[in-house]
Parts: sequence; structure tokens; C-alpha cells
Amino acid sequence: MLETNVHFPTDLNLLWDSLRKGLDEIEQMRKEGSPIPGWRKIKSIQRDVKRQFRKTSEAVFKGRKEKVKRESVKVYLRLAKQLEKRMADVASSGIDAQWQTRLNNYQNYITIFVDQIERRLLKGETIAPEEKVFSIFEPHTEWINKGKQHPSVELGHNLLITTDQHHLIMDYKVMVKEKDVHQVDGLIKRMCQAYPEMKIASHSFDKGFYSAENLALLKDKVAMVVLPKRGNLSEEEKETERSKTFVSLRHAHSAIESNINMLEHHGLNRCADKGLHGYKRYVGVSVLAYNLHIIGNHLMAKEKEQREKEKRRSAA
Repeated sequence: MLETNVHFPTDLNLLWDSLRKGLDEIEQMRKEGSPIPGWRKIKSIQRDVKRQFRKTSEAVFKGRKEKVKRESVKVYLRLAKQLEKRMADVASSGIDAQWQTRLNNYQNYITIFVDQIERRLLKGETIAPEEKVFSIFEPHTEWINKGKQHPSVELGHNLLITTDQHHLIMDYKVMVKEKDVHQVDGLIKRMCQAYPEMKIASHSFDKGFYSAENLALLKDKVAMVVLPKRGNLSEEEKETERSKTFVSLRHAHSAIESNINMLEHHGLNRCADKGLHGYKRYVGVSVLAYNLHIIGNHLMAKEKEQREKEKRRSAA
């Protein structure tokens, strides 16, 4: 999993970001000479919004009185709605199309976050991660439950990688709002297309990839399939998963964790590029760098072995 260059923002922060950027756009239009009446005190407006954001954040996260929290949230939302309406008036006032698009973008975000804050903090609803936007600058970012501690969740996208017995990455894919179980068919097709003359001796997967259809597909393409089943096993399935070959290959599968760890500890756990296209490009470059590192390690080991052989010959 590779993270995007965002942290864990709250909807209060995201609403402030949207208001701030919308006001910045209006201020820039005024500087460039666009006739926008009613915004002479825009600097004062920006300070007021920032002050109210900080006051509301402190009341929500540090305050103890529920009534004070709710009142502060209501003031913040009221101010946001007023500014959203004023931005909508500017966007519909015949300004340049480029300015209008950018302003409408921030205006839409304001609407989304006002609704979510109202539902979460005033009505007590729980907002599902699928509904949330985690960054107005990287809106493609997903909430990922890792199923483990420290950290239990991350922001970014799942990265599917396939390695060979030499730990080289043979295939990779950035998964955008996709599940593991739906990846097997595309993965096998890519592998067959990329390596048409090679027969896959064995292929190991995590339990998250299991389905009866995936198992049947893999058995048709791969000599030995290691695809543990989730849930209860039949006697035949128990016998298969207890076999010496299956267990041995299943244990070897744990090496993929060290491959992922190597990717992360070489500075690849956070994407410094922008946008989804830049994210995917960054992943591609990262995989290339990883493979070059692995090849370099093999070459260095081979050279070391050759030097040791020559030393032994000389000593003899």
C-alpha cells in the first residue's frame, strides 16, 4: 500500500480548506481586475473564517460542554453557508469560464462538508468512509482499513504486486476502489500476455482473493494453486491445505511482506507526486527502482562469491 501525500484531516479542516481556497480565488480575480463588487473587506472575511474554524475545532476536540460544542458548530456552518451563497453569486455573474470552474469546485466541496458536519456533529450520524472526501487536493484518496495495529488505517490506494522466486516484481496494479477478489482474472491475463512462453509452476494468494470462480480459473492456468479458503473447509479442502507442498508454498508467501516492507523503507510509503496520474506514475517508478535494487543485490552477491572462489584457489 502506497500513501498519498495527505494526513488524516477532519471535515472541519476540509471545510476550512474549501472556504480558504474559494476566497483565495476571489481575491486573485480582484487582483487581476475582475469587477466583483461586495468583496472589499475580503481580508477581514478570511480572518473571521479562520478564527471561527479554530474556535470550533477547539470546542469540538478540547471542550467538555456539549451545548458549547453544538453552538460553535452552528456558527461555523452558518458562516460557511453564507460564504457558499456569495461564492455561487460570483460564479454566476459572468466571470471567465476557468475561474468559474475552479470556484464551483470549491463551492461543491463546501456543500459536501457542511452536510457531513451537520449530520455528524449535530444529528449524531456516522458517516461511512465511502461517502467521505479526505482531501480537496487529492480527491481520489481512499480510506484503507489495514486490519492490523499501528496504524490500523491509512489514506491512499491498495497496491497489488506479484513477485517471483527471486523477489522481482513481475506485475503491479494500483487498485482504485477495487476489491482483492476481483483482481485474479485481470492478473492472470496480464501475466500470460507479458510472459507468453513461461509456465507458472505455482501461484500463492492471500485469503482475500478467494472465490470458487477464482480457484477454478487459476487451476486452469497454474500448475499449483495456493489460494486459502475463507470460512469452513470441507474434508477434501482440509486435506489439500494440509499437504506438504501447499504448506511449504504458503510459508514462502510470507516473503511478500518483506518485499512490501522494502518498498516502504526505501522512501516509497508516501507519494510525493500530485493527482491520480502522478500517483500511478510514482508507483511505476518505485517498482522500477525496487527491481533495480534487487538485481543489484544479486549481482553484488555473485561478484562476492566469485572473489571468494578466487581467494580459495589462490590459497590452495
